Amino acid sequence: MGSPGSSALATATRVGLSEPISTGGPSESDVSKTRELEKFLVDAGLYESHEEAIKREEVLGRLDQIVKTWVKNISRVRGYNGSVIQEANAKIFTFGSYRLGVHGPGADIDTLCVGPKYATRNEDFFGELYRMLSEMHEVQELHPVPDAHVPVMRFKFNGVSIDLLYANVSLWIIPEDLDISQESILQNVDDQTVRSLNGCRVTDQILRLVPNIQSFRTTLRCMRLWAKRRGVYSNVTGFLGGINWALLVARICQLYPNALPSMLVSRFFRVYNLWRWPNPVMLCPIQEGSLGLSFWDPRRNYKDRSHLMPIITPAYPCMNSSYNVSTSTLRVMMEEFHRGNEICEEIEANKLSWENLFEPFAFFEAYKNYLQIDIAAETDDDLMNWKGWVESRKRLLTLKIERDTNGVLQCHPHPGEFSDKSKPFHHSYFMGLRRKQGANPQEAQQFDIRMTVEDFKRDVYAYSFWKPAMCIHVCHVKRKDLPIFVFPGGIRPSPPTRSSESRTILKSLASYPVQPDAAVSRKRRRLDEANRGTSLTETSSTGACISDATSFDQRILETQIEPDYSAPKSEEGVAENLSLHAQGIPGLDQSERAAGPSASAGAFPAPLAIEKHVTEQPSAQIPLTHQDSSEVFDGLEGLLKSETQNIAEPEGVKQSEFFPDEQVVEVASAGNGATSIIQPKADLEELEPLELPVATAIASASAKVPAQKPLIRFSFTSLPKATGNSA
Repeated sequence: MGSPGSSALATATRVGLSEPISTGGPSESDVSKTRELEKFLVDAGLYESHEEAIKREEVLGRLDQIVKTWVKNISRVRGYNGSVIQEANAKIFTFGSYRLGVHGPGADIDTLCVGPKYATRNEDFFGELYRMLSEMHEVQELHPVPDAHVPVMRFKFNGVSIDLLYANVSLWIIPEDLDISQESILQNVDDQTVRSLNGCRVTDQILRLVPNIQSFRTTLRCMRLWAKRRGVYSNVTGFLGGINWALLVARICQLYPNALPSMLVSRFFRVYNLWRWPNPVMLCPIQEGSLGLSFWDPRRNYKDRSHLMPIITPAYPCMNSSYNVSTSTLRVMMEEFHRGNEICEEIEANKLSWENLFEPFAFFEAYKNYLQIDIAAETDDDLMNWKGWVESRKRLLTLKIERDTNGVLQCHPHPGEFSDKSKPFHHSYFMGLRRKQGANPQEAQQFDIRMTVEDFKRDVYAYSFWKPAMCIHVCHVKRKDLPIFVFPGGIRPSPPTRSSESRTILKSLASYPVQPDAAVSRKRRRLDEANRGTSLTETSSTGACISDATSFDQRILETQIEPDYSAPKSEEGVAENLSLHAQGIPGLDQSERAAGPSASAGAFPAPLAIEKHVTEQPSAQIPLTHQDSSEVFDGLEGLLKSETQNIAEPEGVKQSEFFPDEQVVEVASAGNGATSIIQPKADLEELEPLELPVATAIASASAKVPAQKPLIRFSFTSLPKATGNSA
């Protein structure tokens, strides 16, 4: 673990956008709990062996030799003279978890090949280099994805998984000491090269911006393990990926530069449980640069305003790394942040252990209704290609369902895949379904998502390399009818019991300002997770998958009472009830609401009062004025100064801290005033920039539903296969 003394040196100058919340060193309890945490990580198998580390270095060295040979071959084919061939060069860089130093056993290595301007991506990288790799016995499972948002070639080299990107920069000769952190490397290159270079540039910048690299690495290992066990580690599914978690952890390290990993983990959940999304998380000011490249700026770029959970990369051009997040997945992550914060408070009070924090999320016990997505192909290679494409499109189904049901029906996609051993070349994916929390329990709406699913399947079947045997099938399945292969060991767990008192218990718990006993809190958390789906009671017949065009029987779903993360907070007891699951989460409410009454700063330690003060700000709408535009950029900006102001109302931060070379631009006028309001809109940016068209037929159909009925009806329908055999 990092020594407190060394990290104290890093706090002499400010790191990040603001002053730290706390520069205090670790206590004896922090040191003890950090040892326990590090032992837990070792026991969890997060560290690779010395032999595996050496093998990775050998594979990277061999790959570097291969790309150098590849470039020389290309220069010969181009007919260049001997001196050009002699100096022809390419270079391998690493990024991601391997470069950050947080990779584990069996993890893939994110690599970037930088080549000269005459070595093209389509003809040379995905052509000649692909051919060279395919002929090597050390290379297995070679899978090119040239049409991805960031084109990549995936393969295994001597058993080590490699993701290889390519950037052909505007240089004739690639020097061995090439510094890709310089802005000039981005001159005269295409967008795909900019995106490919961004991974390495961001990773290196993160390591420069954290005050203590060793504490950062240990904390990031914790958060990656936690996110995977809780089912929220997947960028392509709409949650957060490795770079997103690294940026979130790095910001916490900046706010607590002398803290050990145990405290950093605890403060991670405390800060992001209170964060006012869509205020962005940033490690440094956004620079416009001199190359005119587009960067994240919601004042100028209309699409940037739709991002729900902006996490901004620190390298030019600064971009939102989490544009995949949807309303449904943000809701899931906020619930998990809240749970993590509660458990960490009890760990600090010596009432729970680290094992409780990392308990896996029981996805197939959390809901009573699911969508099952089956895919199939004819061969292993076809299935691998088809699987990669479907996974890249799966997030669209969540967005389309949110769009076509006006956000009332929310999805929780499982980030993993499942396979039935009795069916070769077959994979299944699942999404949990529930009604949006906070909706009127007595309001009835009937949703027919046949057109939604059909629209999604059309997108999937647009695959450039589609073959007739590649098929996809989507259907509704009840929890009691889930296939047995989704459960560990093939054993179906007993259905969760739910007493008639569960809702009463949850409601009564909300009246208590503090949980006095860990056992009560654990019981409440179990009820919270069970209640995500147990009140969605079906009264109709089985929901097994069928492959013909007939529809399922109509599903009658009882309204589910869940914590309302969008409802305004009450004026009373805001601070006292922050730890309760039923309390509203600040920042998700897009309507204007007044700030809650500020508690006396004397009742809290200064850092805790600063964090608490986040919840007492106005709504998550982002006002932009000439005088005050700071809230666009940091969910904690302006709050940090209140530590010396007795938690006074924060003043705006000067715009020059974020855009030094630019004045604030007023985007629009709201009403008669000069303030502009940025709110998320319905259509979201896709994996590739793509607009979701409004489904007017579905919208108009749902508008005709009667306003009040005792039950909510969902109509889930299986669909006819488009081509090929059903999965």
